[in-house]
Amino acid sequence: MASLTPAIPGKAVVPDKVEVLENVTRALGWDLTGPDVPPADVALGMVEQFTRYGVVLADNLRVRCLSITADSLAGRCAQATLGEASRRLSLPPPPASAPRAAARRAQNLARLVQGLHRAAGEVGEEQARTRRHPPQ
Repeated sequence: MASLTPAIPGKAVVPDKVEVLENVTRALGWDLTGPDVPPADVALGMVEQFTRYGVVLADNLRVRCLSITADSLAGRCAQATLGEASRRLSLPPPPASAPRAAARRAQNLARLVQGLHRAAGEVGEEQARTRRHPPQ
């Protein structure tokens, strides 16, 4: 299901960003209140993909946060998102016998991926402001 970027020796294989973001949109479009719940294997595949991608995003965001002040708005928001990521990305996947739970987890991780991207954008903007106007 997930196409992966080629493995580089010493580096983890990371899901393709475009495919991940397409699957984020797809997962968030699921209506889990009705009878048409996606198959467990589809949802669990997305759970795995979002988890692997989220770990890479969180690691990159953590490193980028080192270059901004921790008390900036972007820094505080990023730290909150990273805290949520550390809790959610370490959870074991739901059982394959629970398709609704798997789909819910996929949706929650999809929202987390969006939050990590948003936080990375805010940190990037803060980094740019700091470069333009270094602290005195």
